[in-house]
Amino acid sequence: MSRKRIPVVAGWFTEDGSEEDFRLLGTRCPLCSSVFFPPQKGLCRNPGCTGGELAEVPLSRRGTVWSYTDGRYRPPAPYLSDPEVPWEPYTLVAVELAAERMVVLGQAAPGVGVGDLAVGMAVEAVPGVLDSGPGDDDGTVRTTWHWRPVADGSGEGAA
Repeated sequence: MSRKRIPVVAGWFTEDGSEEDFRLLGTRCPLCSSVFFPPQKGLCRNPGCTGGELAEVPLSRRGTVWSYTDGRYRPPAPYLSDPEVPWEPYTLVAVELAAERMVVLGQAAPGVGVGDLAVGMAVEAVPGVLDSGPGDDDGTVRTTWHWRPVADGSGEGAA
């Protein structure tokens, strides 16, 4: 049986295509060029701007590690997790996208821990899976993004 894939939050990243085409999606003001993630609806949030409707834009695929940490405890509700399954620690990464001049938070790719990361290291956004969720007897998979170290080491300003 094919597993149904749904994004954790629709409209925050591309859902189809190859890993190389994967992008986080933001919005840009046509007047002041401010970029927002997560995507915003409505008018520009920049207090010095009278810009109109925001346009969806793909964000840089690569950036540099701004900060990172590990999550060693099960978060409280409303976080969904099966209390019968042992808790697996995960790594959170704050990544600065140089072209957009913003920091985006996300989980590290599976197998990447705090010992594999360093501030200033180049990483890239890749498609990922959050979990199948408790009670998902139909095999639904919740998709998201992960940050993965870049082998070539280039991160700043890379798209």
